Amino acid sequence: MSAFAPYFQISVIFISIALVVLVLLQSKGAGLGGLFGGETGSLYKTRRGAEKYLFNLTIGLSIAFFIFAILTFLAVG
Repeated sequence: MSAFAPYFQISVIFISIALVVLVLLQSKGAGLGGLFGGETGSLYKTRRGAEKYLFNLTIGLSIAFFIFAILTFLAVG
């Protein structure tokens, strides 16, 4: 077990919580129907302003989550 393993584990937890919050923010008050695919008209919508920023931040955090998850696996194993 590496000395950095606890830091990687804590980072994965914080990143996953942030990802959940960002995904919920992107549903934009559509309710549970829109969250689980009930809304079909917004599939090909152009993102602008804050929506675009949240979308890019979600992509960045998902990449960071993937990297930290791999680092945690390598540090613990």
